[in-house]
Amino acid sequence: MNAATLDGREIDITPAMLADLKMRIRGPVLAPVDAGYEDSRTVWNAMIDRRPALVVRGLGTSDAIACVRFAREHGLLLCIKGGGHNIAGLATADGALMLDLSLMRGVWVDPRARIARAQGGCLLGDVDRETQVHGLASTLGFVSLTGIAGLTLGGGFGYLTRRWGWTSDTLVSAEVVTAEGRLVRASDDEHPDLFWGLRGGGGNFGIVTGFDYALQAVGPHVVGGIVAWPASQAAAVLALYRELVEHAPRELTLIALMRPAPPAPWLPKDVHGTPIVGILACYSGDPEQGEKIVAPIKSFGSPVGDVLVRRPYVQMQSLLDATQPKGRRYYWKSEYLPRIEAALCEKAIEHAAKIRSPHSAVIFFQIGGALNELPHDHSPVGNRDARCVLNLAGSWERPEDDAANVEWARTAWREMKAFSTGGTYVNFLTEDEGPERIAAALGGSLQRLAEVKARWDPDNVFRTNRNIKPVAAV
Repeated sequence: MNAATLDGREIDITPAMLADLKMRIRGPVLAPVDAGYEDSRTVWNAMIDRRPALVVRGLGTSDAIACVRFAREHGLLLCIKGGGHNIAGLATADGALMLDLSLMRGVWVDPRARIARAQGGCLLGDVDRETQVHGLASTLGFVSLTGIAGLTLGGGFGYLTRRWGWTSDTLVSAEVVTAEGRLVRASDDEHPDLFWGLRGGGGNFGIVTGFDYALQAVGPHVVGGIVAWPASQAAAVLALYRELVEHAPRELTLIALMRPAPPAPWLPKDVHGTPIVGILACYSGDPEQGEKIVAPIKSFGSPVGDVLVRRPYVQMQSLLDATQPKGRRYYWKSEYLPRIEAALCEKAIEHAAKIRSPHSAVIFFQIGGALNELPHDHSPVGNRDARCVLNLAGSWERPEDDAANVEWARTAWREMKAFSTGGTYVNFLTEDEGPERIAAALGGSLQRLAEVKARWDPDNVFRTNRNIKPVAAV
């Protein structure tokens, strides 16, 4: 079989090379003819369809080390898959040696120190379920099937961001396999330059096989869920949303969305497929207080559905899972916002009415709070002036509908980006985004990231990502 090399050539993976690799690895090593290869090589976004030469399903850090060393010895292109949830498909590459971490999903919680240690293949739900045993949580994302690795290395935000910052702000240390095939620990005290780069600079510097997160007291119950209204009430609902966002305590995170109503059991059947506007809320403080704070949402207008109730935090964390299934086609355009303006809401309503798929949505995420209190250079994720995120989330089923849905997202974005801070979220960048969009996401951190890259990966072994090439420090 042929494999791609770092210098762009193709080489033959001989039976002797394959046997050597299998001798070094505890986990399965899969060729395209092997059972399990197709499941491992595919990622969440079905628009990404690449075929690695081999897949190594690592069982531990030693497998990651062996995989890197084998790739270096033979000059092979290497890609790393955690949850495989990145919209641009950064986990996979044609002809590469793929290290699939998805069997490495152990989580260990120290409730006294309030630290969770999670292996690099964990999904958000793995961490949430273990930390909630102790009434603790870290700042993770909105979909429990997302991998922690990509989320954290790109910054990450979720329902707890307003209280404790980006996901990467809660990272206290990381276990990293370097481009040399060495194992190091990165923290504020050990290899602080590498640690800084990992907190939002993307998967550019090594393979993180373990993440240590600071935990906070959350749950076991929160007040969370969604209230939906017909799109005819969108102007009034978004006006309410703007008002609530301005005055919400940090325990409350609010998301506004416009989309065709899904065939969900909490919505009447005659509403399914019709345009709706919704406010998704999560109050992570005292539930009794939370019920009082969300009451104005529940009593507003004439809702067609209301599941904003007291519920377990773990359930809240998986509430959106059904809207993001693996194997659907996705294309997003996104911007950070300094505020939600009335004119922006008008544009959102206009473009929500033009949605081309029953699965697409216009979404506002509230994130302002703790992240705004740290300096811009605290970590490469930067964007400390952001208070909301706009996501134009295209989602559909059939390849023949690609052009229409991509154009919807691009057109809406062109007309709404004027309201941006100028920044964007690196984890929401699609496959076709160029260097200017990476600069919008990482901005003033790029020179320093390139210097970190030069120290830890001067040969650019880890390149199937939002690649920042190494440069000498100045």
